[in-house]
Amino acid sequence: MNVHDHRDPEALLRQVEAAERAERRGQLKIFLGYASGVGKSFKLFDEGRRRHARGEDVIVAASQPDSAPGIVELMQHVEVVATQVVHGVPVLDVPAVLARRPQVCLVDGLAYNNPPGSRHAKRYEDIEELLDAGISVLTSINLEYIAEQQEFVYSVLGTSKGDIVPQAFIDRADEVVVVDAPAEADTGIEAQQLSQLRQRALLLTADVVDRQFAEYLRMHGIQSAWGTQERILVCMTPRANAAKMLASGRRNADRFHGELRAIYVMQENLTPEDRMALERNVTLAQAQQAHVDTLEGKDPVKTILEYARTHGITQIFVGHNLRRGWRNRLGGTPLDRLIRDAEGIDVRVFPQ
Repeated sequence: MNVHDHRDPEALLRQVEAAERAERRGQLKIFLGYASGVGKSFKLFDEGRRRHARGEDVIVAASQPDSAPGIVELMQHVEVVATQVVHGVPVLDVPAVLARRPQVCLVDGLAYNNPPGSRHAKRYEDIEELLDAGISVLTSINLEYIAEQQEFVYSVLGTSKGDIVPQAFIDRADEVVVVDAPAEADTGIEAQQLSQLRQRALLLTADVVDRQFAEYLRMHGIQSAWGTQERILVCMTPRANAAKMLASGRRNADRFHGELRAIYVMQENLTPEDRMALERNVTLAQAQQAHVDTLEGKDPVKTILEYARTHGITQIFVGHNLRRGWRNRLGGTPLDRLIRDAEGIDVRVFPQ
């Protein structure tokens, strides 16, 4: 060991902790379908068959009812630990899988609510227990069953599902694979709708990879150059209607596999009306799935730019009335100063 290692001690600690977790925890791979009938179940079981052929200890812990003949044939190559049927719902037999202790467990159908009295309320929580026990899991889900994607799917299809999985679980996966095959003709979904769903699934997968990369850099204490993906920052104030900025930010973030953040720099002597306006803007930001932060700083321009550089922001959205809000305190034209000092960060001004 190099006794003159000058790396950040916190980064070294994060490395050690992550290595210990990785050694104990199983790997999670998710096959993501943008619609029914794209073949995610076949891909899942085919990988299970190939892993078994390579000598890995693989079992099936759950399959879909009325599986297609090709999937049934694939399942014949792998041992099956049957689900328990509770009130007509197939439930993972977690104790049986833990007792069997395979290397890899196949679970076709991630988004199931377990009936009352089950070991866990949700199937993904069953899978968490298997992963924590060191068992790797391959599983499958359609886009419409991810909680944070339901609003988008509803806007495309006009339907939503009851059994859902939080996107945070998807984000923690070691690998997410979009099954990018043409959907079966009898899905009842138009080609344009399928195209929208497919694009959303690809964006989601790219975002998972981006988060994993950012976490890797953070864990190793590496400063990121942040690549070319857009990271958009919406600056909210009490007197600026943030709705247009947030909607535009969300569209651009989705289009470029990016990230949307919204901030407010604390101000003194706010009126009750100002506070209500801020709360409304925060609600709007959360509805657009923006990460919201409240900052403190005597110099709002400096505070915003420090935040932007720390988070790799590529675009800053501001309302035109920022001029009136800051001029008296800062002197000159703060908007001009923001644009001048951004140094490589695009500033987009929205007239209010």
